Amino acid sequence: MNFLTRVAAAAAGLCVLFSGAAFADTVKVTDITGREVEVNVPVEHVILGEGRQIYFVGALDNDDPFKRVVGWRDDLTKADPESYAAYLAKYPGIANLPTFGGMKDGTFDIEQAVALKPDVMLMNVDAKTATEEAGYIEKLEKVGIPLVYVDFREKPMENTEPSMRLIGKLFGKEEKAEEFIKFRAEQIAKVTDVLSKANPEKPLVFMERAGGYSDDCCMSFGDENFGKMVEFAGGINMAKDIIPGTFGTVNPEQVIAANPDQVIITGGNWEGYVPGGNWVGVGYGADEKEALRKLENLTKRPAFTGVKAVKDGNVHAIWHQFYNNPYQFVAIQQIAKWLHPDLFKDLDPEATFKELHERFLPLPYKSGYFVSLNVSQ
Repeated sequence: MNFLTRVAAAAAGLCVLFSGAAFADTVKVTDITGREVEVNVPVEHVILGEGRQIYFVGALDNDDPFKRVVGWRDDLTKADPESYAAYLAKYPGIANLPTFGGMKDGTFDIEQAVALKPDVMLMNVDAKTATEEAGYIEKLEKVGIPLVYVDFREKPMENTEPSMRLIGKLFGKEEKAEEFIKFRAEQIAKVTDVLSKANPEKPLVFMERAGGYSDDCCMSFGDENFGKMVEFAGGINMAKDIIPGTFGTVNPEQVIAANPDQVIITGGNWEGYVPGGNWVGVGYGADEKEALRKLENLTKRPAFTGVKAVKDGNVHAIWHQFYNNPYQFVAIQQIAKWLHPDLFKDLDPEATFKELHERFLPLPYKSGYFVSLNVSQ
């Protein structure tokens, strides 16, 4: 080997060395709770603390959202069976992915997690108290598994952007994360800019969480999640001053006394949880005719007796899982269109959701996420 050949070989070796170092870089990230966590990025093996986290994973790894996933919680099959079936058809290997129980219900198996040797475990912030009480963070740290909290549920309008940036950092997909964040902000502005200029009268809105899931009435939202989305969409959230946190309940008498102008009920196919239940099965490719039938049935409950929204036909259903993923901007657009049809007659939330799928998501779009008893909408 002559001198030039040896130099070239040495240079090639250095390139490999440094590219490897760049590929596996130990960094400190700050999660959504403010914890600093050391992680080797980009991560290659991930445990999802909830199956529905595939909603945001898919927005960054849309070529194959499961390529990093070595295990996930077993909730998607029941919480969103249509999406699970679509993912299963495209990625049949997910049938063999190890599944976990939840930390909140005490069924998480830490030994199983250790055996999978993940680079990071992603947890929703609502599991934080249970995780701490069980000492899971310390136990995972001892075996070299960092745990990182994200949030798309407790304070999604505040935490979606930093959560997406955090996941982008972990995945080595910072540019993709910023592209998504920009698209999301642009779509929200299509509502808020118009409302700011027009300053219309705000209707009173009752958001019912998972109507028909149980016989009780009525779960709702405080000043966050869908409650906050209502305000972004130009409405007044009826339960804002009744429910102190993100989630809570109001009684039927409070609904009747408030006499809301609009009622929006979140729904999904919860056959796996409540077989034959009265829930409104909106979602991926849902049967809209059946969803409308069940939505109308819910208006016959005592809580809606004589309510203005029911009299005027302003009762709507929207996909429940918007409350737990970074696609809230689609919900904001649809709610705005229901609350202010004249202002937003040219806004097309369906087209927005379709564009989201085409640009960011691994599945083709299918309608079925919203239905309304207002025949003019």
